[in-house]
Amino acid sequence: MVTILRGNSSPIIVVSSVVPKKNREIKRAAGNRRLIWLSSASRLNVRVDYPNPKSIGADRLANAVAVTELYGTPAIVIDFGTAVTFDIVSADKAYIGGVIAPGLEAMTNFLYDRTALLPRISLREPSSAIGKSTNQAMLAGAIFGYRGLVREILQRIIAEKLWKKRVRVIATGGYANLIARKMPEVDVVHENLTLEGLRLVGCMNSDF
Repeated sequence: MVTILRGNSSPIIVVSSVVPKKNREIKRAAGNRRLIWLSSASRLNVRVDYPNPKSIGADRLANAVAVTELYGTPAIVIDFGTAVTFDIVSADKAYIGGVIAPGLEAMTNFLYDRTALLPRISLREPSSAIGKSTNQAMLAGAIFGYRGLVREILQRIIAEKLWKKRVRVIATGGYANLIARKMPEVDVVHENLTLEGLRLVGCMNSDF
């Protein structure tokens, strides 16, 4: 993921890369523009309390930065992308870890790829939990089942730590609207939280 900051000087490109093979192409496309590669070594508004900070995905750090700035801490960010990730920022503004689970589209595509008779489905809100066709049954299983997965993980995260303050839960990513808006456990859906995090990191690591 990439965002571009434009200030008084030349544009600065802030990159959240989780595909190292593409980094050379990004450098080539940037030309002479300054590149900021987000990592645990960047200047951030959160501490990183993690055994191997270099292994944290840059997009997850961007989410931690954005949620801390926009909503405060403690906080949990649920990012509905290719995978669904849960990232936790403690009350004292430390990134302390998270959870990674298969993404919604990956799960439904797996059924289509691995079975002879199940179709590829278009994801949307089901009209009923009881499907009257194969498509309806798959849709109910995907959406309601996925909300159950998210709810269970969220409950375990919250139960596992003694929180002194209320935990804010923020959802982002491509399927955040579809899944999270029907979940009372989620306080806010911010579809562009990761991009906002990149913008903030760019400001923290430049003269803007």
